[in-house]
Amino acid sequence: MRKLVMGCLVVAMMFVSGCWNRREMNDLAIAVAYGIDKAGDHYRLTVQVVDPGEVASQKGSSDRTPVTTYQATGETIFEALRRLTKVSPRKIYNSHLRMLVISEKVAVDGIGNVLDFVSRNHEHRADFYVVIAKDTTAANTLKILTHLESIPANQMFSSLEASERSWAPTSAITLDELIDDIVSSGKQPAVTGLRIKGSQTAGESKENVNEIASSTQLIYNGLAVFKKDKLLGWLNEEESKAYNYIQDNVDSTVGVVYCPNGGNAALEVMRSDTKVKGKLEDGKPFIDISVRMRANVGEVRCSIDLSKEASIKQLEQNGNRKVQRFIEQAIATVQNKYKVDIFGFGEVMHREQPKYWKAVRDDWDAQFQKLAYRVNVDIRIRYLGTQSNSFRKK
Repeated sequence: MRKLVMGCLVVAMMFVSGCWNRREMNDLAIAVAYGIDKAGDHYRLTVQVVDPGEVASQKGSSDRTPVTTYQATGETIFEALRRLTKVSPRKIYNSHLRMLVISEKVAVDGIGNVLDFVSRNHEHRADFYVVIAKDTTAANTLKILTHLESIPANQMFSSLEASERSWAPTSAITLDELIDDIVSSGKQPAVTGLRIKGSQTAGESKENVNEIASSTQLIYNGLAVFKKDKLLGWLNEEESKAYNYIQDNVDSTVGVVYCPNGGNAALEVMRSDTKVKGKLEDGKPFIDISVRMRANVGEVRCSIDLSKEASIKQLEQNGNRKVQRFIEQAIATVQNKYKVDIFGFGEVMHREQPKYWKAVRDDWDAQFQKLAYRVNVDIRIRYLGTQSNSFRKK
């Protein structure tokens, strides 16, 4: 019996694959960011790769940078990726990708080929963020060394998340979300822009992180407006914040409102909730946007008595008018200048007026250009900070 059991185990082991596809760390070059540029009719791929010896080193700082970049050109991006083996001593491992940076030139021509490659490759996870390099190449952004995070791609990833949570004019969009917007007939994509502030040459030097204040920095700047997979133009910071209010994508931010007797005060938005509803009025589409916010007084730069309820009400009303105005202006700008629905109003009409949507879905962008809407904003100030009136009043 024992011999029979042993024989069965031996036979079974012949069909067990084991770790047939294992990869040793010493054999891999771990990619943390891709940069996609155009080189004539070809694609130029830049890959930011971690130097594991520098990141894991316990011997203190050295003269080597924690990352390096490799670059290759190909008729397709996949071809360029494999061609990197001519310069990289190891095959590129892509499962830890954090950022995909696409240049403006590529985005204007269309990012469909780029997204097809990254979504098709089995090594790519879908949790990395996509941004558009503004006024520079994607390759240049991946060469800038950063403070706090030794790996620049990690700082780009964390900074985008922090900005979306605490400031609001940026949007951390993943691969799946971007593809969903492209294929949707009721919403067009909007993608955060990334630019370089300062000297490119200085940013590539390690001196950039050896100084207290870096002379060159990577900064997120505005949202890129797309029609399907092609870039049309850019929203400014205020318009980008309005976009995120409409998307109900504002966790916290800061806004400046005017005081009744001159000067201003800063309000910290602690919670924001947006409801967008669609209906038909006289057979025409109508969008109702309702924004409710809870805010704190963060700074006072005027003469105002915050111990009086009337003063608080005045600040709330001024804040309501300001937010309502820049949301309306953002919608009007997109309607008149870009003529595409990045706000997802078409999806709202699809959800709430399915019969109407079925008739107009193939011509929705034309309907969007003349779409009527109403914006209602309700700000309630809850807290005044650690004191009601400024010590300067005393």
